[in-house]
Amino acid sequence: MALIAPSILSADFARLADEAAAAARGGARLLHVDVMDGHYVPNLTIGPAVVRSLHAATPLLLDCHLMIENPDALISAFVEAGAGAISVHPEATRHLHRTVSLIKGLGVRAGAALNPATPVSLLDDILPDLDIVLVMSVNPGFGGQSFIPGALGKVRDLAACRRDRKLSFTIEVDGGIIAENAAEVASAGAGLLVAGSAVFGGGDPEGAVRRLAALAAPGAAAPTWVP
Repeated sequence: MALIAPSILSADFARLADEAAAAARGGARLLHVDVMDGHYVPNLTIGPAVVRSLHAATPLLLDCHLMIENPDALISAFVEAGAGAISVHPEATRHLHRTVSLIKGLGVRAGAALNPATPVSLLDDILPDLDIVLVMSVNPGFGGQSFIPGALGKVRDLAACRRDRKLSFTIEVDGGIIAENAAEVASAGAGLLVAGSAVFGGGDPEGAVRRLAALAAPGAAAPTWVP
């Protein structure tokens, strides 16, 4: 059963602890945290201080997606703040293997994110070292965008690669996840579905998580490392 990872990018930041608690009551076991620096992507969001506050307010695992240049400079700060998983973009770091090793060396799960125009083949050599492959189904930078259908092909290719090479990484899909596509994305092989507006945009995060999780239930298995 795939898990829903509510994205706090779409939450009410004045009520962040309440929003997280509502998602947890709906069955969420982790929260997705979109970190943007205004350089790698055209938006500016949050830093380690917000992650630290969120970590103190919720027991849910914090899945931090670093859409930032030179992520190595801030990885330690996010881990110290309470991140349980960190994903980076290959285009944002000079030496992806070194960055992944840094993340894992600090005791958290490591992921690499694929933009819509980034091919799966870019990760061929690093796949055995990854806990997560994050497939972007929108162009990164803003919430509320529409799902790019071509992402499904990447998910299926990654699922086939995982099976054929006997690997164990989790496929995570981020962007435009709604009730109408959650089942298809999960069935393609995704174990984590990131949903922002679909969870926090309707005023009922608890119910939204529950409904999306039910739709994704027939899909891929949830990652075993999520408590």
